[in-house]
Amino acid sequence: MTTILVTGGTGTLGRHVTERLRADGHEVRVLSRHTQPYAVDLREGGSVLDEAVAGVDTIVHCATSQRGGDEKAGRNLIAAARRAGVGHFVYISIVGVDRVPFGYYRSKLAVERMVEESGLGWTVLRTTQFHDLLLMVLRGLARLPVLLLPARVKDQPIEVTEVAERLAELAQGAPAGRVDDMGGPEVRTFDSLARAYLKATGRRRVVAKVPLRGAAYHAFRDGGHLTPERAVGKGTFDEFLAARFGNAPRR
Repeated sequence: MTTILVTGGTGTLGRHVTERLRADGHEVRVLSRHTQPYAVDLREGGSVLDEAVAGVDTIVHCATSQRGGDEKAGRNLIAAARRAGVGHFVYISIVGVDRVPFGYYRSKLAVERMVEESGLGWTVLRTTQFHDLLLMVLRGLARLPVLLLPARVKDQPIEVTEVAERLAELAQGAPAGRVDDMGGPEVRTFDSLARAYLKATGRRRVVAKVPLRGAAYHAFRDGGHLTPERAVGKGTFDEFLAARFGNAPRR
């Protein structure tokens, strides 16, 4: 049995990683901003962070924020890991962070590079977007009577529990560097995914596809965030929706 620290261990991905590692018999410490005894804002660091990593064999870094701060958090966590002599640092990243000039992606790529240059044993896994994130985006878009979608954009969503299983597997192995990307089973147009969401939730909305501008949009339109050659996921978005909503009433 080893001691493993999971940052963001109460989040969408981290909670599943934590459950899997504990089921495999490991001692797992959960680090998040509000979970005791290791309630830490990684952007601030501090003595509690040092306590959290003391005696840890492996760190699985799942904590992230699209509102900024990932690079500062990464620096603080890596510094604490070095001080504690952590043997393995596992980082979850996103397919396309080196191809899509989107602010959040740039931050994820910067943290990847920090990990690679940290002097620690490391593993980096990139995956496509989780079903849960796509659901959150579509829910937000569907608040309006017209559901506005970026034209000619596709997506390749993946089931978060499958990613958690892979991360847990990597965390229990030796440092492997950059491992093969992990994509969902289907590459689908955003339009078809949105219509599947509307059908599953019983919502009626007009769907309009809007061409956008900018380098990030063009990179998404060109599929920079996709990995069709690594479509290793099993669970589809339709199956995810069916499990979440069943037969929803129309509204």
